[in-house]
Amino acid sequence: MIRFVIVGAVVVVALLTNLWQRKRHVDAPTQGTGEVPSQIDRADFARPDAPWLVLAFTSATCQTCSDIERKVRVLETNSVAIQILEYTAERELHSRYKIDAVPTVLMADSSGVVQANFLGPVSATDLWAALARVRDSVV
Repeated sequence: MIRFVIVGAVVVVALLTNLWQRKRHVDAPTQGTGEVPSQIDRADFARPDAPWLVLAFTSATCQTCSDIERKVRVLETNSVAIQILEYTAERELHSRYKIDAVPTVLMADSSGVVQANFLGPVSATDLWAALARVRDSVV
């Protein structure tokens, strides 16, 4: 009989310990939404009269951002304006457009409608293809 009482007491203690541990467990923090704007005000950026605008939202502390900046700069032509928006220099625009992750690349038409976007690393091939696709689709 004493064995049953001891086993029962051990089981009760184990269950209570398990419940206490579960209550102490803290879930990981939620991640940002990673959303990108669908519309921009072309007057906020360089060459508002250009048919296309490619924006690269970056940060000096982001290693991937310098690679993105290099790839985006190559896209500039007479009809495609580009602008690099480094966080410390362009904090206001990062806030205005709720950019919470870098690198973020936006491709906007002459009306400011974002036709393509990339969040995070992207290849030069994907950037060229996206720009060609959106330019060809808007007639």
